[in-house]
Amino acid sequence: MFNIFAIGQSGLTAYQEKLDYLSNDLVNASTTGYKSIDVGFKDLLTESLDRKGTPLVEKTAISGTGVKLGTNFAKNKQGNLLTTGGKTDLAIDGSGYFAIQKSDGNIAYTRDGNFKIDPNGVLVDSMGTKVYVQYENGASEGNPALESNKISIDAQGGITMKVGEESVKVGNIPIFTAIGDKGFIPIGNSQFVPSSDAKITVSNDYTVVQGSLEGSNVDSTEVFSDMILTQRAFQLSSKTITTADDLWSMINTMR
Repeated sequence: MFNIFAIGQSGLTAYQEKLDYLSNDLVNASTTGYKSIDVGFKDLLTESLDRKGTPLVEKTAISGTGVKLGTNFAKNKQGNLLTTGGKTDLAIDGSGYFAIQKSDGNIAYTRDGNFKIDPNGVLVDSMGTKVYVQYENGASEGNPALESNKISIDAQGGITMKVGEESVKVGNIPIFTAIGDKGFIPIGNSQFVPSSDAKITVSNDYTVVQGSLEGSNVDSTEVFSDMILTQRAFQLSSKTITTADDLWSMINTMR
């Protein structure tokens, strides 16, 4: 009987967590470069019903002990491209992610191309994190200092800047992808890190679009439908606990 309470509680916890993810998707339906989250479930440990002193015809019968939320992954479906006209606004049409160098030295990945140039002439994201750039020979970070009104970025991520009367190739913004559909795990702020078994490679199926941003890929209709199903499952888990409590009450009042 106690197992029923534990199973019901695990269901309530798992479905509440999924509702939190769905709510987060709705909140970010208009966030640049946001990827909706795919959430799965995993069974908890099972136990055998074949116990000493218990008559059992099917010796291999087992009973589950509940459910928990599985690993969450970003859906790779592309969002709509929104024209902004900004020279440092970049969108990826195709597969892949920009790489950004965080202050702790780690690399994260993002589809949010809302970039700008900081006072040192370095390309950074909206939070000031440096965008990973492969510089040409003779160029380096801040040398030459980038200027937003003088740079041009081609379809392969090549950065060209007008210096005097010349157009000089400064570097290239590489686009990365991971082997497998679930290679990237979201860490917040439209940033992702590779899963432990993912292999990061350079993408060859993309076009960088200057003057555009990628919108969120959240499908509000799909999220609302999934939310209704999750709420029904949450109510069913709640009903399990209520029914078990009623049965326990009946047993306790028996004479």
